[in-house]
Amino acid sequence: MQGEWFGETIGPDVWVTCRELIPAGSVFAFLAEHRGGLFPAVTFADMYPSGNGRPSMPPQILAAAITLQALHGLSDFETVQELRCDLRWKAACGLGLHDMAFDPSLLAYFRRRLARSARPNRVFEAVREVVKATGALKGKHRRALDSTVLDDAVATQDTVTQIIAAIRAVIREVPAACEVAAVQCTAHDYTDPGKPAIAWNDLGARAALVDALVGDALRLLGHLPEQQLGEKAANAFGILALVAGQDVEPAEDSDGRDGRWRIARGTVHDRTVSTVDPEARHIHKNRTRHQEGFRAHVAFEPETGLFTEVALTAGSGAGNHEAAVAQDLLADEDTAVTALGDTAYGTGDLRKHLQAQGHDLVIKPPPLKPAVPGGFTADDFTVDTTDGQVTCPAGHTKRLGRPDAKGTRQAQFKKLCATCPLKHRCTRSKTGRVFSVHAKYDLLKAAREQAATDPGWQAEYRRWRPPVERAIAWLVAKGNRRVPYRGVIKNNTWLHNRAAALNLRRLINLGLTRTSGTWDLAPATA
Repeated sequence: MQGEWFGETIGPDVWVTCRELIPAGSVFAFLAEHRGGLFPAVTFADMYPSGNGRPSMPPQILAAAITLQALHGLSDFETVQELRCDLRWKAACGLGLHDMAFDPSLLAYFRRRLARSARPNRVFEAVREVVKATGALKGKHRRALDSTVLDDAVATQDTVTQIIAAIRAVIREVPAACEVAAVQCTAHDYTDPGKPAIAWNDLGARAALVDALVGDALRLLGHLPEQQLGEKAANAFGILALVAGQDVEPAEDSDGRDGRWRIARGTVHDRTVSTVDPEARHIHKNRTRHQEGFRAHVAFEPETGLFTEVALTAGSGAGNHEAAVAQDLLADEDTAVTALGDTAYGTGDLRKHLQAQGHDLVIKPPPLKPAVPGGFTADDFTVDTTDGQVTCPAGHTKRLGRPDAKGTRQAQFKKLCATCPLKHRCTRSKTGRVFSVHAKYDLLKAAREQAATDPGWQAEYRRWRPPVERAIAWLVAKGNRRVPYRGVIKNNTWLHNRAAALNLRRLINLGLTRTSGTWDLAPATA
């Protein structure tokens, strides 16, 4: 049953009696005065469909609490302590001076209700409606796009730890696994919470341990009886199968059929880094920097400093790439905008999609990489996609072949390269140059030319793209570089709550007011 707020408090009303102590113009003061207008009871009605049972804590109080929690980067326990001891928090959430608030688990329960509802990001949506009502974005048609890597909330596990933890989970969750493990799993005592007692600086000992653990995992999986598994058991079974194979390869002198294994060379693509949070990933932000966690994506209006949309995704996979997520970040725009982005957003597919939506693009194209360091790039070739031919820097012309399944066409210069004096600047191939022209070649060619020669484009990019870096800094401030929960769904809701809190703070700084039920910005700062 949804709780209702009737204005009664335990002890004196903090906002009424201590108003002068609450910093004016703060998020605390704003929520104390306008909490009901920002989060009316009807906003949460679908989360409490039953009229039976005891009334819950009014969701307006909980919504205000998780907004402040996201703004200040606090745990559930720390949030409740603030509600009990800090006059600002009591005033913002409508608690009385003597109110002891509630158990921290209620915040987790409320977030769980939000996550399972049809609108898990309704706190962000409520603030977005305020932005719309004030007209803060009226006439503001720029949207800067960017992403950042957020660290996961669990410790990254090495291969040994992952396999042991996954075997323990199968023993714990899968029926009959304990009996099978007692016979088949002999490399380690899986009731021992510690790591195996070996000489960890001995490469031979470590290799033998990995080999034995993988053998245990495969025998356990292979000897389990056929049965219908529940969700937890199926997840444990799947994770063990994953971690037992992702980091290993057949031993150096093995063909893979004799059951001998070693740690694989290099980092496996899309590697699961922890059995505690299987959705966290090993992410390369660039060639020298890598993290384990998730990827946060933002669309940001640089003049007002407001987030128009955010999303949190897994750290790897084509569907989680910046250019793929950008389509969703701009999907709800009512009018055409100017999209600003770095080279991560410079793909031909995204350009085609955004142009079809009527948006203007100030997106930096990806740099061309020559086949030979310091040699010719694709732009040194003359490509005519209409007539289907390519002319190389030496003046040789070849026809483009038929497109493959991806729309890529090729021009074969192979024999002409044998005696060409420019070959050393064009290709390292002994058989000669093969020039590929993909389906979006003309689109990207035009983008490169515009970025290189158009002063207006360059000025727009230099002025309005950098502010999104400041937005990212706001997003990860106060310890929020690390996500607080496990999994994409919970952390995506947290990211939306964080962006909502930052937007609310920004609107207040812009002069947000509410008069006769109408949201507005103070004329002096509008």
